[in-house]
Amino acid sequence: MLLFILEINHTSNIPSEDKIWIVFQAFLMGFRFDTVICNYILLLPTFTIFVAHQISLKTKLFSNAIKYYFILLFSIAFLISGIDLTYFHHFFSRFSVAGLQWTDSPAFMFKMIIQEFDFWWVIFPIIISIFIFIKAINKITKKWNKSTNYQLESSPRLSSILVSILFLGLVFIGIRGRFESKSPIRVGTAYFSNYAFINQLGLNPTFTYLRSYLDAQKNKEQTISLIDDKIALNNTQQYLNTIGIDSISPIARQITPDSINQNPPNIILVLMESMSANKMSRFGNSDNLTPFLDSIANHGLSFDNVYSAGTHTFNGIYSTIFSFPALFTKHPMKGVTIPIYNGIGSVLKNNGYSTTYFTTHDDQFDNVGGFLRGNDFETIISQQDYPSDKVANTLGVSDDYMFEFSIDRLNKMYKKNKPFLSVMMTASDHGPYHIPDYFTPKQPNDIKKQIVEYADWSIRKFIDLAKQQPWFENTIFAFVADHGALMETKFDVPLSYNHIPFIIYAPKLITKPTINTNYGGQIDVFPTLMNLVALPYTNNTLGVNLFTEKRPYSYFCHDEKLGVIDDEFLYVYRGKEKPSLYKYKTDVTDYINDYPAIADSMKTYAFSNMQTAQTLIGKIK
Repeated sequence: MLLFILEINHTSNIPSEDKIWIVFQAFLMGFRFDTVICNYILLLPTFTIFVAHQISLKTKLFSNAIKYYFILLFSIAFLISGIDLTYFHHFFSRFSVAGLQWTDSPAFMFKMIIQEFDFWWVIFPIIISIFIFIKAINKITKKWNKSTNYQLESSPRLSSILVSILFLGLVFIGIRGRFESKSPIRVGTAYFSNYAFINQLGLNPTFTYLRSYLDAQKNKEQTISLIDDKIALNNTQQYLNTIGIDSISPIARQITPDSINQNPPNIILVLMESMSANKMSRFGNSDNLTPFLDSIANHGLSFDNVYSAGTHTFNGIYSTIFSFPALFTKHPMKGVTIPIYNGIGSVLKNNGYSTTYFTTHDDQFDNVGGFLRGNDFETIISQQDYPSDKVANTLGVSDDYMFEFSIDRLNKMYKKNKPFLSVMMTASDHGPYHIPDYFTPKQPNDIKKQIVEYADWSIRKFIDLAKQQPWFENTIFAFVADHGALMETKFDVPLSYNHIPFIIYAPKLITKPTINTNYGGQIDVFPTLMNLVALPYTNNTLGVNLFTEKRPYSYFCHDEKLGVIDDEFLYVYRGKEKPSLYKYKTDVTDYINDYPAIADSMKTYAFSNMQTAQTLIGKIK
């Protein structure tokens, strides 16, 4: 009920004449999923109580053990439900094991929670729920301890056994959640309508967390298996128009520009935290939050149909730098062994570039620092390098200070008389939000809009500072988001979370502003930039040059789900649950049965690329 109240704006697309009935069905579905969790918790005490009844066991110790069992388990369920309120608001997805993947540092996570009201306010409904439950269970236990009807002799043994079997049977039915014999209740059971929010409203977050945890444990040591490896590789080679290079890999392509650049440009690649395309006026936002980004998009190269690989920062860093896709919830940078990739850092370093990475906070977050050092980033600038008085919160320094701080470091690289690559990861557009006192936003009383204004202003400040440096005229600035943000909820893979800007700005090198409408992803940023660098290299990635190559679709992950998109259709893959095909620009009707060939083509394209990525991970040189 609280989730529905907090997110009621997501029901605005439901016809008013159908809304009450559809919402009622969602709550009925929620009752079913809640019942499943309750019966899982009830199973053990139900069985032990009936056994105890048969042996005439009745002690306060036994009843108290049952009481504290209930208090512990239901308190955990209430805790998960509380966390889910904030998790859903941020990710438009019920809580799952993916919610624990964004950090392996409990201290870091705790600091973020206490610094961000969006997190800690859920303590109140959790505490209230637990308090009410404890009061109720104490009352029941006292009544139970006083009762005399628990003695074996109070009822015939046969009838008590039959009653026990009856109640145990009801518990098992409750656990299954449905009467059909082929399958118990699944996440997909909740998807009864064409409305993404309604379909998820009926789910229980304890159920989704446990289901995702069990699936993750089952697949922990397994690679993804979407399609046969050989078929996937053959398809991918056709998509990339290559037969590979035997001594390197089956997807390797030797790229030789028409003319080699004798004065290769510097590259500054800025990964913008949560900068959804939906936040920009260019893509229809009417709040004028990003006037500077919109301006440079109009004066540079703008790729308007680019999508992030996933919905987490680690997805964005990994896929942008190394041109490999996200593989559902797998974290590509947390392994004990750091695989070697042929990413933009390695290619440019091998071509004589200096390479550095800037982040506002601790570089050990997501294991980024170690992973990039192992892949030819010579210098990592992180929170420990900034003055301690400039650290604003757990996310480190503000964006504009990182940019300001970087100027001196970039000047030092320039003085080495060699080109440089600098990748910068911003963080301000992520809670806990911090706006410096010296910036005055125009948006009133909306911190999430104000922080976007600040992020845009910080980029303007950076470019203004860069224009005063000797290296500016021969520098390519590329701006791409790590992922988007939840701003629309028509589908259970919100496109605002994956549709991102990709802008290239170099006023002295790019004289003709161009809009590129080819579909692409973060994995295409590296090969596309190399087209402007104009140096020979081996492209041993799944990325393509968006200037010269055209993808039929863009594909992206939303944790356990997969989206594939072109100019008309959106295909959504949900694992074991039923997939969907939408004409996403017009309505929310599922056309999966009307266009099976299109759905299969989109699925095969994404499956082949992702399966090939899985096969090649750890083998890239």
